[in-house]
Amino acid sequence: MFEQMWSDVVQIGRTGQGGYRRLPWTPAEEELHAWFLEQCGRRGLRVEEDGFGNAVGWWDVDPVGAVDGVVTGSHLDSVVDGGAYDGPLGVVSGLLAVDALRDAGFSPARPIGVSVFRAEEGSRFPVACLGSRLATGALPWDRARTLRDRDGVALADLVAGPGAGLAAGPDGRAGGSLLAGVGCFVELHVEQGRCLVDKDAAVGVASGIWPHGRYRFSFTGEANHAGSTRMEDRRDPMLSYAMTVLAANKQARLSGHRATFGRVAVEPNGTNAVPSHVTGWLDARASTAEELLALVAEVERLAVGRAARDGTDVVVTPESVTTEVQFDAGLAADVAGLGGQGGWPVIPTAAGHDAGVLSAAGIPTAMLFVRNPTGISHSPLERAEDADCVLGVRALADALRLVAGSSDRARAMTRARSDAADAADAADERP
Repeated sequence: MFEQMWSDVVQIGRTGQGGYRRLPWTPAEEELHAWFLEQCGRRGLRVEEDGFGNAVGWWDVDPVGAVDGVVTGSHLDSVVDGGAYDGPLGVVSGLLAVDALRDAGFSPARPIGVSVFRAEEGSRFPVACLGSRLATGALPWDRARTLRDRDGVALADLVAGPGAGLAAGPDGRAGGSLLAGVGCFVELHVEQGRCLVDKDAAVGVASGIWPHGRYRFSFTGEANHAGSTRMEDRRDPMLSYAMTVLAANKQARLSGHRATFGRVAVEPNGTNAVPSHVTGWLDARASTAEELLALVAEVERLAVGRAARDGTDVVVTPESVTTEVQFDAGLAADVAGLGGQGGWPVIPTAAGHDAGVLSAAGIPTAMLFVRNPTGISHSPLERAEDADCVLGVRALADALRLVAGSSDRARAMTRARSDAADAADAADERP
């Protein structure tokens, strides 16, 4: 069954070089979204969509809405020239897990939903996990609606926003009823590293997500002629940028963290001209929030110092910052225990996911990873073996059976979620 369903999606958005371009609200991603809605219809799942394009297909229990539901799923968009499995594997596995539970005669005590969150990758708009941030209310619509892609298209030109669908909250913020009845989220994802390869395990469970952020470094200098301008007379922002890239690499290596400049824009972008402006985007990740702040601060300090020597200026602007996420430890242990003798290994990840956003919103959350034999992701070389993917579907079905099989467990999770929200509110009220 996995091979058949995977063959339906694996060609959508594929480029001639073997990678994928499924940017949000472009034809390839819209085709995949339509495929998802069709699959929900075939299974008789009741579909809810919000004003941001997020969707959940519900396997309801009677009475509908009696207890908090369990949701699985992931995203369908990709980075530019990304891999096949990042996102769609979780959606396909969620649908197949529902099939497996039904075929086994399982009768859930809690409704089970399969979800698709839009724009997880941040490949079109400068905020990662955009759809889930909007669905949870973590990102206000007043800010999100003005986000623009590289062509100047505003998010508000593509989606209706709050007031449409099911996502309007009473305070005007994004979020609301799409996730109002969700008491647990379990996301399956291809691993974006080599932990499971090193542990010789097909499936793993996430312990948490490193804090990470995206920062725009804008260097300003003076455009000039590449031939007639002496080297000592130049105010070259490309030089300042290049030295900052090297400095970021060095600092990340020394600290054991991550720093990547993967995108750059140059003006006027001429072969025979000294640039006037260079903008680079830093992706920084660290094991703790304090270490992330320290890493970025040191890179910025070095960039400012280098710009002063080059006669250029630099301005650093955070575009998207995500705090550290620790998944529900008890839930992670329970899910890991489903892996037989010794259980599935529990591992951290430095990659961001919608699961992290939902966890931060107070929803008990777990993540399952499927082994990636290359350890490579965000690349056409990203892979997963069919046999491992089938094991992933089984593991996800087992996890859904665990959390959706008892109304007592639902009430316990609801209480835990309420207690966490009360604790967060109390912390916010402290002087």
